Amino acid sequence: MASQQDLQELIRLMTIGMRVPMKDALGRVKDLQAKNLRSIQQIAESSLSDVTSAVKDAKAARSLHNACKARLKNPAGPSTAKRPGSTLENTSKRSRQSNDTGFVDGPEPVAPREFEASFALPVETDENIIADTVLLTNRAPLVLAFAVELLRYTMPEQPPSSRLSLAQAVVSANSRSKAVSIGIEKGPSADEQGWGHGQPRVKVMGREVAVLKRGGYEWKGDEEIEGHRKSENDTAGNEDTPSNATVTGVSKNTTSETSAGPVARTWSASQPVTLKKSTFIVRATQITEPSQRQPTMQSIFAAIPSLQTATHNAWAYRVRVPTNLFGATTIKEESFDDGESGCGDFLLKNMRETNAIDTLVVMTRWYGGVMLGPDRWRIIRTCLKDALAERLRVTGEQAALGGEAVWGLDLEAMRNKSGSTGSTSSRSYEAGVVGMPIHRPEAAKAYLFRSFATRVDKSEGAIGEKAGPEGATTSKPTAKKKTAKALEVEKEENVARLLGAIRLLFDSWADHLSTSELDRRAWGWYVAVRPDVEAGPSGWGAKGHLKLADILALRRKEA
Repeated sequence: MASQQDLQELIRLMTIGMRVPMKDALGRVKDLQAKNLRSIQQIAESSLSDVTSAVKDAKAARSLHNACKARLKNPAGPSTAKRPGSTLENTSKRSRQSNDTGFVDGPEPVAPREFEASFALPVETDENIIADTVLLTNRAPLVLAFAVELLRYTMPEQPPSSRLSLAQAVVSANSRSKAVSIGIEKGPSADEQGWGHGQPRVKVMGREVAVLKRGGYEWKGDEEIEGHRKSENDTAGNEDTPSNATVTGVSKNTTSETSAGPVARTWSASQPVTLKKSTFIVRATQITEPSQRQPTMQSIFAAIPSLQTATHNAWAYRVRVPTNLFGATTIKEESFDDGESGCGDFLLKNMRETNAIDTLVVMTRWYGGVMLGPDRWRIIRTCLKDALAERLRVTGEQAALGGEAVWGLDLEAMRNKSGSTGSTSSRSYEAGVVGMPIHRPEAAKAYLFRSFATRVDKSEGAIGEKAGPEGATTSKPTAKKKTAKALEVEKEENVARLLGAIRLLFDSWADHLSTSELDRRAWGWYVAVRPDVEAGPSGWGAKGHLKLADILALRRKEA
């Protein structure tokens, strides 16, 4: 069975080696997979007729077949264009010029997993390698790198394509405000003029950006979602419990007493979700008083003994209680992590978003031995949303974003195209919805790789010093010119080391800070390590040294 790496290599061969637009490449990959051709090797070893039957275009099939054969004969051969650094940018340009506006909005949508796989970013976590790395770059792409990694923690439900789009929106907004502050541009921004009016907004690195909901788009990552397992424990002796996972939390020997007598509480449960051998499930039920929480949980543990073997049983509730002030009420909240650091607060946060009241939720996790990082928040949120789905009826206004995937809106492009054409229909070629341009993830990824192409060798000159008249402290050119292949490899290594350094930084703080506090501090961390450039217009777009060791130095010190 082909791995995700095989899929990425096949997409890279098509888009970079063969110059096929990303949208067309993903469509062909889908057709090939339908014929069980999932890797370069499988395509090369199959007959041309088999490839043609999948791709449908004889010329394109022959080109792909020959390219796969050539790659097998020469795995180290160039897969990029002759001009270094141009291919990723050209791919994004071709995507923007396509008539279809989005991969998920076209007439033949690509599966989300395949689409998101094309936006996988490399990450290096070896501290020794990272600490010895110095990159030559400007400030804007560093904002992009910080924002992309930050969103893994603050908005883990967003797929990689959305993170890139949102991060680019932050870069765009920040660059615009900086340009105005140093006098390069004048006048209010498109956002200030109301071009994002009425759209939802999210905060990233302290800056609010307007977003566009990707209606119906669902991305599940690498986890496996199982059907609800009916068992004697889960049904609590009731063999007629339906498969949508409503269970009665009262065993034969346990009841919950109220003034009205014994009450059997019905629990709604999510489907179990497993990732790297960790299994998650969330259950929800109704309670109307804080005092009902303990007996209600005792009843579910008695009804489903397997819960007592779980690693964590975190819980949270929100209950409307009277204040004894002219009949007014208030919301009482309480939560417990049970060892899953931050889970109780996370459950409450999401219950507030969905306006869940008079509700108790229990998140159960069987730990699989592998740390999941921020992926666990995405899974917990998915399970919680599933468990509450039958219990809550939520309006869009109450639920805010509700965990939906979003695009970052390109408000400046919206205003500029309106001013130049006077027609909204001509602006729809790069939008998810007619007339609403978005920041394309292809362009953001290309910009990220293009901006960190240069690595400074410490042995070639003093780091952090200005060049003297003799050039004694500047980096000297290498004796041998690097090949295009070597440049592409170095570019990928640079991005991997940078993202790895930022990830190690966020990992060290994630379990000790709320998501809002992590978002607030991220900008300060960026400012602390950004390259030194001249102030004012002369420093606009200027490059400087970025020491990755400085990013590692910002990690939380263990007590």
